[in-house]
Amino acid sequence: MFDRVEIVIKAGDGGRGIVSFRREKFVPLGGPDGGEGGRGGNVVLQADASVSNLLYFQEKKVYQAEDGRSGGGQKKHGRSGQKLVLTVPPGTVVTDMGLISGESLVADLKETRHEVVAAQGGRGGWGNTHFTSSTNQAPRIAQRGEAGEEKRVILELRLIADVGVIGYPNVGKSSLLAAASAAKPRIASYPFTTLAPVLGMAEVSRKSFLLAEVPGLIQGAHLGRGLGHDFLRHVVRTRVLIHLVDGSSASPVEDMQQVNEELRLFNPALAQKPQLVAVNKIDLPQVGEKLESIIEAFGAVGIKPLFISAASGKGLDELKAAALKLLENATGREKAAEAPAGKVFRPRPREAAISVSREGDVWVAAAPDLERLVTGSDTRDAEVRRQLQGQFNRLGLTVALKRAGVTVGDRVRLGKLEWKW
Repeated sequence: MFDRVEIVIKAGDGGRGIVSFRREKFVPLGGPDGGEGGRGGNVVLQADASVSNLLYFQEKKVYQAEDGRSGGGQKKHGRSGQKLVLTVPPGTVVTDMGLISGESLVADLKETRHEVVAAQGGRGGWGNTHFTSSTNQAPRIAQRGEAGEEKRVILELRLIADVGVIGYPNVGKSSLLAAASAAKPRIASYPFTTLAPVLGMAEVSRKSFLLAEVPGLIQGAHLGRGLGHDFLRHVVRTRVLIHLVDGSSASPVEDMQQVNEELRLFNPALAQKPQLVAVNKIDLPQVGEKLESIIEAFGAVGIKPLFISAASGKGLDELKAAALKLLENATGREKAAEAPAGKVFRPRPREAAISVSREGDVWVAAAPDLERLVTGSDTRDAEVRRQLQGQFNRLGLTVALKRAGVTVGDRVRLGKLEWKW
């Protein structure tokens, strides 16, 4: 089962604005008519119930949306790039790995048709019509399109189930799932038989719930030992837990406590989930002989366990009924605690701040919007350079350079353009 992949997503770059002039016979009012470039396409992640795993993303690691088209004459805007929609299974968590501060949650796509724009397409560049003014009626400068966002993200599928069955390896979880539902998990007498979580639908009195077997946990699972991390994250999705313990174990209570401790160490919220404790294998003679001592041991820690035999089916109806009741209570509490989700606005500045640094004998200015303007213009032309200087003055680059200590005769570089101050 492929339930965790790392991919690179790249939104489309914005199209270039162009330098164009209208020159038509018998048209008295000509002038600049260069159009803006189109916006780059977004990368959208969408939950789709028809997708069950992340296998598709194992074969390809880089996904890119379409770039915007360049503008045209007669003030024509370039076409925006098509968005790229990547479908993932419901329950997929999207994490951005590119931030300096570490991982950052992008989205939790819990339900079908939930979607998120994971990477924004770049804005289209301005054509020369945008730079027309009373002092510059024939602008010969235009702007390159903005680069689309590029991110390295992790897609992690966390199964969404109503009830999760947890416990040490080889306690009978697969047998319980097979007996309580129509699922057909692999069953064998050695630990870690199940290598991926298995789902099944259990029915009780014309009601049903989704039951998930979470493969065996061992001591140190929260550190990734065994297959711990691969399985523990699936427990996060379950509403309630059935904690299955082996009645033939030397100390069923200690087994239960150890697994619960692994849950707590991995995520403290897991230890707070409603939980039923079921003692399995009561059909074995050695278990029947010590039932009283098992009851006393659990009673000492304030737990009244259920007793079942997954092999013979004894006690399964009572267990399913108790699980359904616990699930209904837990669901009711969750709905009561739900609050309307408020919108979170994260405005992006229209123009990034200008920064100036020193590299040897050259002053280097960083101003993304101005760099796009320099790249989109023919800086070999003296008139273009004069017009660019006017934009530097208007947009604050000149002031920023003076504040940084630039003096007459110093070399200044902005993008690919270098000049003497």
